[in-house]
Amino acid sequence: MDIGFIGLGKMGFPMARRLVEARHQLVVFDQRKEAVDQLVALGAQAASSPKDVADRAETVLASLPSLQASLEVATGSGGVIEGKRVKRFVDLSTVGSHMAVRIHDLLAKNNIVQLDSPVSGGVGGAEKGTLAVMVSGPKADFESIKPALDVIGKVFFIGEKPGSAQTMKLANNLLSATAVVATSEAVVMGVKSGLDPAVMIDVINAGSGMNTASRDKFPRSILPRSFDFGFATGLMVKDVRLCLEEAKALGMSLEVAEAVGRLWEVVIREMGPESDFTSAIKPIEKAAGVVVGGK
Repeated sequence: MDIGFIGLGKMGFPMARRLVEARHQLVVFDQRKEAVDQLVALGAQAASSPKDVADRAETVLASLPSLQASLEVATGSGGVIEGKRVKRFVDLSTVGSHMAVRIHDLLAKNNIVQLDSPVSGGVGGAEKGTLAVMVSGPKADFESIKPALDVIGKVFFIGEKPGSAQTMKLANNLLSATAVVATSEAVVMGVKSGLDPAVMIDVINAGSGMNTASRDKFPRSILPRSFDFGFATGLMVKDVRLCLEEAKALGMSLEVAEAVGRLWEVVIREMGPESDFTSAIKPIEKAAGVVVGGK
């Protein structure tokens, strides 16, 4: 399949690499020439702009870090919307349902189908091809791109309503964000009382408290104090904020989500947007006067 791919960052690069390795014909663009060069060396073709990608491929995938980046790449000057060959734009980014609908409506004016297709599973999932890939859009277009998406993970068709896959992703990431800070508070409380954090994690993972943070983040990045799980605090805070905005638009009050959101605002203020999101435990440790893990 001829595919365009825009955005070769921590998530985009391994996804694009897997598509090349699966023998798809890839045309790629990123502002960082070194990322493009690495994929060209593997067999991809380089493009000079998002429009150039859309001039050369019917299906264009994008993995971008912000709402504005997705909007500009899709619909801005020199963007996908100006492409001569493109038929569908598949946004792998997390932009929220409102932005997805906005992009959908703008592209539709040029007869370009938009499928929102956010992914979950982090950099490790992108490298292994084990991401959860959530897709919403016209069923026929979904079926045409599914073989390519199968290369990057397990694909779920959420529905035809524009933006519905984004809502699914925000619900998922709210749970992920909650697991990190809730588990951090529980473990810090135990350490403050004299418990061994490694033993705590073993017990939690053998019991009813097990979650993705205790199973994956603590053993790999928090207890060793490496804080290198591969997802930025700024991106997690973006997702939590989008989730709260979505709930507000639906007329809902999510009490737990709002408390989680306040905690993540502390994390981004103290640790910075570029920090790894596993560093969320540090402000909790600081307030308690203890450090979890390490040697």
